[in-house]
Amino acid sequence: MTLHPRAASVPAGTPTKITQGSETRGGIGESTLRPDGTLKVTGEFAYSSDMWHEDMLWGHTLRSTVAHAEIRSIDIGEAVATPGVYAVLTYDDLPAEMKNYGLEIQDTPVLAHGKVRHHGEPVALVAADHPETARRAAARIRIDYAELPVITDEASATAPDAVLVHEGRTDHHIGHVAHPNIVHRQPIVRGDADAAAERADVIVTGDYVFGMQDQAFLGPESGLAVPSEDGGVELYVATQWLHSDLRQIAPVLGLPEDKVRMTLSGVGGAFGGREDLSMQIHACLLALRTGKPVKMVYNRFESFFGHVHRHPAKLHYEHGATKDGKLTHMKCRIVLDGGAYASASPAVVGNASSLAVGPYVVEDVDIEAIALYSNNPPCGAMRGFGAVQACFAYEAQMDKLAAALDMDPVELRQLNAMEQGTLLPTGQRVDSPAPVAELLRRVKARPLPPEQQWLSADADGSSVDVRALPGGLSNTTHGEGVVRGVGYAVGLKNVGFSEGFDDYSTARVRMEVINGEPVATVHTAMAEVGQGGVTVHAQIARTELGVNQVTIHPADTQVGSAGSTSASRQTYVTGGAVKNSCEAVREQVLEIGRRRFGTYHPAWATAELLLEGGKVVTDGGEVLASLADVLEDEAVDVELEWRHRPTEAFDLRTGQGNGHVQYSFAAHRAVVEVDTELGLVKVIELACAQDVGKALNPLSVVGQIQGGTTQGLGVAVMEEIIVDPKTAKVRNPSFTDYLIPTILDTPAIPVDVLELADDHAPYGLRGVGEAPTLSSTPAVLAAIRNATGLELNRTPVRPEHITGT
Repeated sequence: MTLHPRAASVPAGTPTKITQGSETRGGIGESTLRPDGTLKVTGEFAYSSDMWHEDMLWGHTLRSTVAHAEIRSIDIGEAVATPGVYAVLTYDDLPAEMKNYGLEIQDTPVLAHGKVRHHGEPVALVAADHPETARRAAARIRIDYAELPVITDEASATAPDAVLVHEGRTDHHIGHVAHPNIVHRQPIVRGDADAAAERADVIVTGDYVFGMQDQAFLGPESGLAVPSEDGGVELYVATQWLHSDLRQIAPVLGLPEDKVRMTLSGVGGAFGGREDLSMQIHACLLALRTGKPVKMVYNRFESFFGHVHRHPAKLHYEHGATKDGKLTHMKCRIVLDGGAYASASPAVVGNASSLAVGPYVVEDVDIEAIALYSNNPPCGAMRGFGAVQACFAYEAQMDKLAAALDMDPVELRQLNAMEQGTLLPTGQRVDSPAPVAELLRRVKARPLPPEQQWLSADADGSSVDVRALPGGLSNTTHGEGVVRGVGYAVGLKNVGFSEGFDDYSTARVRMEVINGEPVATVHTAMAEVGQGGVTVHAQIARTELGVNQVTIHPADTQVGSAGSTSASRQTYVTGGAVKNSCEAVREQVLEIGRRRFGTYHPAWATAELLLEGGKVVTDGGEVLASLADVLEDEAVDVELEWRHRPTEAFDLRTGQGNGHVQYSFAAHRAVVEVDTELGLVKVIELACAQDVGKALNPLSVVGQIQGGTTQGLGVAVMEEIIVDPKTAKVRNPSFTDYLIPTILDTPAIPVDVLELADDHAPYGLRGVGEAPTLSSTPAVLAAIRNATGLELNRTPVRPEHITGT
């Protein structure tokens, strides 16, 4: 940066003219690099599992080997006698009256008491001087189980004589469900769907099954608890929501919240799976009992039991349309399996029901969504949060309806697409851009990938690159029996917490001069889980405060809550909080400048002033003073909360209400090659078009869209946790048997980004991370159906579903 030179005798505050190139670099709208990016790709980034403390112990959790059983006895004698063991804890050792926790319903025991309700439930804890010693000692604990019948589906959960997963429920949902094994029920009723069905020329129905998906984050659950001199505990942990953890942890430790001090450590992915507690309480209990730091790190097997998963679902849909393709009505029933504990199931039900119609105009709807208690693994938050399951079903329905009407499936969608001003089935009006038809147009207009890409460019074309074929390097085909298919889908996702939740965030921003340069420090409790929030916060500070040097303070509970890193909300809500606090800092800085230099130039009192390039400037570009001269030794420090527009709960009878703050939209076109003889699928391209409102960091936006698209691809063709329907035991808790897409499975993902501003949001932005996870899955399924002619109403599609074997 250069400024016109100022004579040494001219007082500070004398205006000069700003010159080309002096603007602040790295502000919003630029693809600035992530501060943690290089460290992560070179393996130098410190994740929570890398933490170390002198004289620390290792903790281990003993988990149930059965899914539903009474605990007759627990014998810890051999474990306690194991050399190197410092503590063995069971339910009877818990220090406080509160012994349960939970995001909304406190139904999850810290350690099982009286019975276990799912395979892998924590029963006992061990602390030892070596992780292998802790594991061996835990294996010596003897538990006598009396197995009970397992609840694994809706029929067994709601039978009149069904065993209750939770006896004596007192939570606020119990009053409006038909059976104690139903966690929550949400109907959405608008118009008269039965009467509208009489006007339909075509009606299509379908039953759909969505498998249980794991978040499959690469960094396992881990943390370090350090007892402090005041009787409290310091917890360094990988999580998504520090203050929610704190609210649940402190009561079961019997401590006030100010004695449980939490700091975010390096997080290796989350996708919803870290919104619930895992090892946090266990590590703290062991540290407080032994008086020593305790580290806990799950291995991959334990990680599959240590966090919630995506709700598996069964969905029944009915759509009607006139012969020209206008939708007349929609009916659906969505059954989500929440597993043994409530977690986020009530909110997932709210999302699934309120978004069940998709991005379409349908005036007459009858929707019901429920979540079950069962003895299957607990399910809760995962990217897409109830909208993913619904999108899979309603998009399959749109293809089925298009076929029945002999219409192009994209044109049918465009004909019924919602737009700004559309009234949703909940009675809420969409008051920001909703470019559904345009997104579909863009993905359809893209050129298709060349045919038979596996053939080489040799003169005779005889050489085959099997990597481009179904089966890949297993060399199962050279093109024989391979058929191409193309499919489309579009989805609707809410942004932020909904249904009246007080969704706010807090940001503390400080500006001061360090070594002659103005520096801004941003302090929030936002969990950086890989989404790039720390990058965006620095960009916002540079934009609002006109500084190049921005420090991001480690996230901890010494500042107010930032809410969860979920629901595509952090850039919107915590970004909004950072912007809001920066604006307050800016005003204080300008007031200091007016006080010190206001007599030098009338612009201090009359002009619109900006902070740009480390200077105070007028909107005409005239420099009034440097920030270093304005602040000198003074620092400005502001901590403020910021909230988006309020929402309201859905009516429990009709589902009416302004339940969501913002909506996001994405469309996909999938191109697949299918080996119809072996049932193998190769996704060639998965193009996406998405409206992001405003891309604060375009490169990060594209990365989020491509990542969400890849997770949707995974559940389409390979990802599913298999639970034995007879025993409720997990069959595949490893990355050997639970498959996720690798680089060889991931196709080209071209992205078309629209920026249609939402005037209600900071900078006009729209949450990005979840929408591509919705429509990628049904687009892939549609393409496979197009190639094979099969109905394929479940995810993931397996080879036997294609071959019929």
